[in-house]
Amino acid sequence: MARGRAVEVFEVSKHFGDYQALDHVSFTIHENEFFTLLGPSGCGKTTLLRMIAGFETPSSGDIALMGEVIDALPAHRRRVNTVFQSYALFPHMTLAQNIAFGLENLGWEKTRRQQRVEEMLSLVHMETFASRRPAQLSGGQRQRIALARALAPAPQVLLLDEPLSALDLKLRQAMRDELRSLQRKTGITFIFVTHDQEEALDMSDRICVMGEGRVQQIGTPDEVYEEPENAFVADFVGETNFMQCEVLGVDGDKARVRTPFGLELTAPQKGVSGAGSATMSLRPEKIGMENQAVGEMLTGTVAARNYMGGYTHYTVETGGVSLRVFRRNAVSHAESYAIGQEVRVGFNGDSIRILGR
Repeated sequence: MARGRAVEVFEVSKHFGDYQALDHVSFTIHENEFFTLLGPSGCGKTTLLRMIAGFETPSSGDIALMGEVIDALPAHRRRVNTVFQSYALFPHMTLAQNIAFGLENLGWEKTRRQQRVEEMLSLVHMETFASRRPAQLSGGQRQRIALARALAPAPQVLLLDEPLSALDLKLRQAMRDELRSLQRKTGITFIFVTHDQEEALDMSDRICVMGEGRVQQIGTPDEVYEEPENAFVADFVGETNFMQCEVLGVDGDKARVRTPFGLELTAPQKGVSGAGSATMSLRPEKIGMENQAVGEMLTGTVAARNYMGGYTHYTVETGGVSLRVFRRNAVSHAESYAIGQEVRVGFNGDSIRILGR
């Protein structure tokens, strides 16, 4: 069933003096969607979030909320709430008072306010902490209360500006699960800003990859990872081996190429119009070693080895090219390969992406 449009961004640009933070950005975010703006620092993702919130105004273009253009609408009149990286809780108030504060400003009467505060504390599993103050909480607990406060007025859209970046690794992983669960329970549209590709892949319905103030690609996590539109996306989302190759011919979404190993093969392509040079992308986990090697086979020498727990990362020198290869440690104390050892590696042509722009 088709979902409504929660947020629409139409050809939005933003200038700060001579600096252009956003360059004609357009996309649509659906109701009840977990939508992530992913990109490096300075790509414009937080600026865009602030414009949706009403803290910044576009230099050109329009932003609509639930079909209504909101460019001239002040922040306090938009049914949008923001969760900041710093949590921004009031230190002198109890947790219950923090959650109730916004509701009181909206004119909710006391009984209704108290009932909503109890609902929100239950939603984030903090019922027994109502009388505590923020200083008495851990980082993860403060994050839950910041979420509860933002969700209490039932906003149409919740904006999350890198809310997990201040937490340690284990807590970040746990909070990712909680955020996704909260979004599903509430049905509120979440717009999440991060530079962490793992967070984006784990939580999102769709990801908007941004770079240099522009939209590079929008798609589901598997589309963005498996079918990158260009070298920027392939490089930023996950890890990959980039190599130059020669395109011999193009047939629709496939290209016949000569690889730097001397092999000729056919592989999926994006943005290639005809013969000439192009960039070849091959993910390290798509390459097999020895008994896991399939497809196009090469012989090389192990130049580096890094044990990472679930995977061992190898660098294999073959045909004058250094290939990073990720081998899954599926069996405890499985055979590993020493630096200087000769090994066979292999990959399928369909695992390669030929990128022309």
